[in-house]
Formats: sequence, structure tokens, C-alpha cells
Amino acid sequence: MFRPFSITFATKTKHNKNYMENKPNKYIAVQYHLYVDGDNGKELVEETSVAQPFHFISGFGIALDAFEDKVLNMEKGEEFDFSIPKEEAYGDYELEHVLDLERDVFTVNGHFDHSHIYPDAVIPLQNEDGNRFYGRVLEVGEERVKVDLNHPLAGETLYFTGKVLENRKATVEEIDAMIARMTNDGCGCGCEDCDGGCEGHHHHEHGEGCGCGHCH
Repeated sequence: MFRPFSITFATKTKHNKNYMENKPNKYIAVQYHLYVDGDNGKELVEETSVAQPFHFISGFGIALDAFEDKVLNMEKGEEFDFSIPKEEAYGDYELEHVLDLERDVFTVNGHFDHSHIYPDAVIPLQNEDGNRFYGRVLEVGEERVKVDLNHPLAGETLYFTGKVLENRKATVEEIDAMIARMTNDGCGCGCEDCDGGCEGHHHHEHGEGCGCGHCH
């Protein structure tokens, strides 16, 4: 049985793998365009700008491993153009990850939570084992709510073009500040326009946190 939970971002449980492996953490900022295969060629699904780049600190699992590996050793000012296959991104789209949940799951104080549960809403869920998920509401019926737990980019090859705006060793203060963000509200991705949420950006470990490498 699934139920809504109040602590939303599972990335707060991530560890600093660079620290564990005695590697330096890097502060990386990139401007990029993200494309997927569409009916008429490549389709733009996300972009960041020089004014509002995606920035993160390596080693914390904030970005997809494949994305982080691609940009980790690039120089400031270097342009990139690479793809990430679905196997290294969000895997295949799985029909078994589409669930029909009882409306009672979303009842608060005896009333259905209409303010948060509606078609296309992204909602946090947790199962009895404490595993956390994000789901997108597909349908709201009289008795059940259909929720899709697949990542929005599941089944897609990701195509990135962009430019590295910064790549340097992260300071102790930056690392501490990011850990504090992850601990307090779960979002460590460093999006300039997150405003407390990260649904807009996709190439993070969004099955585990903000949907994003970028908040996602």
C-alpha cells in the first residue's frame, strides 16, 4: 500500500561518494539543451541558460552518473555534444509501474486532497518498506487514482548539447551548504529557479530525488 509522505526528496539520504573514495568534489555549472527522439526528429524537452545554469557538486549522486562522468573532466568554456542511452538514464518504460491506488490513500482528515491530487500532478509516495517514489497522476476516478511511477524520460535516449561554465574544486563552504540543503529540504541540485521544487528538470536521479542530472 502506498501513502503520501511529508519528507519529499529521497536524495537527502545520499552519501558523498567522492569523500568515501578520497576524490575531490567539484563544483560544476553547465548550460545545456536536452533533446529526445520525436516523431519529426530531435525534440527539445529542457534547457538551461547562462543566467540560470544547472550547477551541482560532484560525488553526491545528484546528477545521473553518466552525465556527471561526461562533464567531470571538461574545462571551463568547453562545449559538449553527447548522448546517454536509456540504459544509463532512466531505463525502459515499465507498465507495471503504473498503479491504480485507492482514493483513501489521498484522503486527509476525511476529505480527498483535491488541491494536490489531479491529472498531471507530481506527487511523493512511500511504501510500507519506507521506499520513496515520485508519481505522476494520470487519472482521478470515483474510487481509484491511476499513478505513473515511471520517470518522465523513461525509455528515452537523452541528447545533450551545451557548454561548461565552471569546473573547479568545490569549497568546504559549498559542500556544507549543499549537504544542509539536502538534509533540510532534500534539494541539492542547485537550480537557480527551483523555488523549493525541482520538477522542471529531468536528468537527475529523479527516481530518488529532485527529477534530476538537473533539478530534476
